Amino acid sequence: MSGHSKWANIKRKKESTDAKKANIFSKLGKEITVAVKMGGSPDPNVNAKLKDVIAKAKSQNMPNDNINRCIQKAAGDANAANYEEITYEGFGPCGVSVIVESMTDNKNRAAADIRSIFSKSGGSMGQTGSVGYMFNKKGYILIEKTDGLDEDTLMMEALDNGAEDFISEEDYIEIYCVPENFSKLREYMEGLSLSILEEDIRQIATLKKELNEEEEEKLQRFLDKLDDCDDVQNVWHNADI
Repeated sequence: MSGHSKWANIKRKKESTDAKKANIFSKLGKEITVAVKMGGSPDPNVNAKLKDVIAKAKSQNMPNDNINRCIQKAAGDANAANYEEITYEGFGPCGVSVIVESMTDNKNRAAADIRSIFSKSGGSMGQTGSVGYMFNKKGYILIEKTDGLDEDTLMMEALDNGAEDFISEEDYIEIYCVPENFSKLREYMEGLSLSILEEDIRQIATLKKELNEEEEEKLQRFLDKLDDCDDVQNVWHNADI
């Protein structure tokens, strides 16, 4: 098993290159567009889905100007792309279970590109449900520990506001909730002036698969290819890295 710490991986994700940030912002722009259209309003005060996506974008350091431009474009351009949300399941290299969440305006292209990445990386696409049972959808908030943080009080406040799990590690705290409680919990946590690093709804693996260092590198190359695919929005897996 690799000696890489989870906190090191988290910090590495936050230290994105400019090219990586542009890719992240592009994907977030899609989410904002879909949220505006699905929620029927460009106003986050009445569109809860949009409000959650904006919070996610801000946690990824997406500038407010970019966020506002995406909202205005989605609200004012009747010809803006209509994205379809499609979830794919399969097995990546080393038998790792993978869920790929796609947001695309061409589902045939998306399916072909994603299938090709699986195949060329030594994996295989599966049918719907082939690995989904190994994951639970959860609201997730990642908080960096700072001086003066009262963890006991924070835990009680989190539980009172919809959290179902509170995990304290050396450098960070992870809070989980059912998706239905995410908006309420996220808003409460944001009101406490905490150092929030990530906040979104994600697929959490119920059973982790351990990999050696060589397998981790092979998996990372596969994940990088998926991240570089324009139609891929999120990738979840059960590797313990």
